Amino acid sequence: MLKLNVNGKAVEADVDPQTPLLWVLRDTLGMTGTKYGCGVALCGACTVHVNGQPVRSCMTPVGDVGDQPVTTIEGLSADRSHPVQRAWLELDVPQCGYCQSGQIMSAVALLAQNPAPSDEQISTAMAGNICRCGTYPRIRAAIHRAAQLKGGG
Repeated sequence: MLKLNVNGKAVEADVDPQTPLLWVLRDTLGMTGTKYGCGVALCGACTVHVNGQPVRSCMTPVGDVGDQPVTTIEGLSADRSHPVQRAWLELDVPQCGYCQSGQIMSAVALLAQNPAPSDEQISTAMAGNICRCGTYPRIRAAIHRAAQLKGGG
């Protein structure tokens, strides 16, 4: 039985330690906001935070997480009040929406390290997140808006 700290709550999962964190979150814990995209850590749809850092949960063995805090899209806010979520909604960023939880988690990590990123810094930080609908201009605008909402941009 593995003990985890997910979204500020202690949880247990009876899984093999080599099970990808993504499947523990989705299948064992029922948190379906984090998406499966490519399965090889290239698309970013499965991005969550482990100890405040963005990681690809499809390739992260749950046994490697230990007692480090895990934050999923569900853990940002219960009411979509997180500045990045607010900006996403204000600017109507999603088209199909499939990649958006990973995009949001990467944007949150970026703004935690750089409260007022330039377009170039945003492009660099978000390069590992693929949006097949091509909403990149709206994603960039939403990151700038979130920076404003946080008081950084």
